[in-house]
Amino acid sequence: MSVLRIHPRDNVAVALAPVAAGERAVYARGQAVTALEEIPQGHKLALAPIAAGEAVIKYGYPIGRAKTDIAPGAWVHTHNLGTGLSEDVTAAAEVDASAPAPLPPRTFRGYRRPDASVGVRNEIWIVPTVGCVNGVAQALARAAEPYARGRVDGVYAWPHPYGCSQMGDDQAYTRRILCGLIRHPNAGGVLVLGLGCENSGISVLRDLLGGWDAERTAFLECQAAQDEQREGEALLRALIDRAAGDAREEIGAGELIVGLKCGGSDGLSGVTANPLVGRVADRLVAMGGTALLAEIPEMFGAEGVLFRRCADEAAARALPELVGDFKDYFVRHGQVVYENPSPGNKAGGITTLEEKSLGCVQKGGSAPVSDVLRYGEAVKKRGLCVLQTPGNDLVSTTALAAAGAQLILFTTGRGTPFGAPVPTLKIATNTALAGHKANWIDYSAGGLAQGGDWEQHTQALLQTVLDTASGALTRSERAGYRDLAIWKDGVTL
Repeated sequence: MSVLRIHPRDNVAVALAPVAAGERAVYARGQAVTALEEIPQGHKLALAPIAAGEAVIKYGYPIGRAKTDIAPGAWVHTHNLGTGLSEDVTAAAEVDASAPAPLPPRTFRGYRRPDASVGVRNEIWIVPTVGCVNGVAQALARAAEPYARGRVDGVYAWPHPYGCSQMGDDQAYTRRILCGLIRHPNAGGVLVLGLGCENSGISVLRDLLGGWDAERTAFLECQAAQDEQREGEALLRALIDRAAGDAREEIGAGELIVGLKCGGSDGLSGVTANPLVGRVADRLVAMGGTALLAEIPEMFGAEGVLFRRCADEAAARALPELVGDFKDYFVRHGQVVYENPSPGNKAGGITTLEEKSLGCVQKGGSAPVSDVLRYGEAVKKRGLCVLQTPGNDLVSTTALAAAGAQLILFTTGRGTPFGAPVPTLKIATNTALAGHKANWIDYSAGGLAQGGDWEQHTQALLQTVLDTASGALTRSERAGYRDLAIWKDGVTL
């Protein structure tokens, strides 16, 4: 079968492989359509006549409206399909607490921290409070790396341009993210590196932290130090000495917090990799774990899918409010909510934001939404949680890490090499990408487009998650690609 109709209500199908003009494409038993033109892989072709103004249906939901009459077999894309989104409409939510049936817990080998949190790495992190000390942080990381020994996985600095000249929520966002990183259990030790005159200095972060493990956390203010390099190295060596004795132990998968993200999506994202990740997320939730779904703008047009399955009244109130606030954020800045997909998304076959969003939310599986978190907040409840972030890959994955995710499942149809502060598993939507960028991709879901077995892929990806949590390195970790970005939303003084 060269094309796939995802839902019985759909009036378009997705090309699983390039379809030539004149080719007869079978999309269901006894049903076929002849392509009127060449259809690239991941793109859509019409299965029935679609009149101008009529809804185009994919995933069983409208993904926009036809700009012109569309004949059966025609290519459906930006030239004849437009968005149906409106900035003014946010649907109401409903409570549906039907959780997935519990599953016997699987285990991984992680690090149990004194505060009972669990890490999947034992790294030493240097967290600058302000961009002015980024160079010092990076120099300290280079100097301390040779001392890493025992079970210490490496020394990493997290440079960023913020921490001063910020106001209001913009400043609060930076502080929350930095505190989330300081607390993160993947770090066996953290050096908080300040300058001394910044708005978000060490004393401010200490107050926000409220408490910290003195054996795992050290603070250094560069202006107060006579030789910040020498003093910083001494603190790092002490952190390494303490962390070197940490040991992995058997831990239930219910302790995992897994971030869910997609980037460089294509027309197969919602057909292969995203639904596969959704199945793995459901398994983790059924074992008592947590799946953390981000990218609020990439829920626009698909909100109803999540709104119908809130675990309680609190989530049913908070989720529409969160989505509505993010729409207001776009409008306040004079932007339309549907200024998306990206050029790469369109080249891969995604036409409208509704289409992108309906594919995107499939990463969340089918579990009820147990909690809704604002940007910079940490996970409080287990289950499927929704986190406020923009769609930007680095900003979103940094927020997932700061919220407590020990690793991230990142689906992609076009590929990307970056790594977040925590292990980031790249899952290809198509076999060609997995072969072309084997140095970027950790798992290929492309076989699902050729009739691969869903249960086998679900078990295989779940095992990859557990192996990664137990210490297996991701491609981006092996390459040394580790970055972060903080959401900027305010005036710079």
